[in-house]
Amino acid sequence: MLRRMRQLLLLSAGGFKTVIGGQALIEGIMMLGPDKKSVVVRKPDGELEVKTEPRRLLKDKYPFVGLPLIRGVVNFCSSMYNGVTALMYSAEFYPEDEAVEEEPSKFEKWLDEKLGNEKFTSLIVTVSMLLGMLFSVFLFFLLPTALGGLTLRLLPGFPLWGRNLVEGAFRVVIFLGYLILCSRLKDIHRTFQYHGAEHKTIFCYEAGLPLTVENVRAQPKHHPRCGTSFLFVVIVVSILLSSLVFSFIHVENTFARMGMHLLMLPLIVAITYEINRYVGGHEGAVCRLVRAPGMAIQRWTTFEPDDTMIEVGIKAFTEVLPQEAGADKW
Repeated sequence: MLRRMRQLLLLSAGGFKTVIGGQALIEGIMMLGPDKKSVVVRKPDGELEVKTEPRRLLKDKYPFVGLPLIRGVVNFCSSMYNGVTALMYSAEFYPEDEAVEEEPSKFEKWLDEKLGNEKFTSLIVTVSMLLGMLFSVFLFFLLPTALGGLTLRLLPGFPLWGRNLVEGAFRVVIFLGYLILCSRLKDIHRTFQYHGAEHKTIFCYEAGLPLTVENVRAQPKHHPRCGTSFLFVVIVVSILLSSLVFSFIHVENTFARMGMHLLMLPLIVAITYEINRYVGGHEGAVCRLVRAPGMAIQRWTTFEPDDTMIEVGIKAFTEVLPQEAGADKW
């Protein structure tokens, strides 16, 4: 711990950005470092449950997945998998009804017998991740496309080029509405407080300050490299790319347009990743302008944490600090 604190003190204030990032969980925080992943959960009895393990990066085995554009899709899927795994792990400490223990179904018993506990858990996480991705794709991509098609039916004289604007408007409204609705749910609001603790901890580290509750509490809660910002840029890039593609390829059929959107989705994620990677590591008027919308919508996804949440953030962060000073720089 003393070595790590000295490492923090050697960093110049505001002189760098770290690649370490995280995710808020149920009463906990996950942090991803250059070579380690940590999950820290505040258990019902108030104690901290700490789980730290090495990261297995696909690009170490297959270097080509680290190439521009390819790395965006790979890193997105990897982040989704890590996030769902950590979220399910944190949920184990807070069952919905502790008084009722449900008997596993015959299908669950069969899968457990055939695959084993570890493979069964991996299967559940994979299915959960895929279902989450399908829900997101439907809500933010397919539904706006369907609503755009409905608009053309209700307004026969509506120009085809305007459909891109209508679909884009629906996409933004649905995205913002979803975030606002989630922020008003009590349990989600508390998770978003842990989100604030994660951001504040990273800011404190990047400022070169010792990771204490007092120092972390004083930091901003909105971070320019937040995942919420990434999702918003995905929406914006999808609108721009769709407008470009459909200006050359005139497709009126709603289902055909849905198929086109699905085909463009990997490219959208890849482009968004490269944009966020650049603006996250650079300053300047243009970069601040690109980051501004994502920073603004964090008012609904990031709230002020209490000191116990900050303690979780500090513990999760210090667990993934690399042995070599500066190895985690952006």
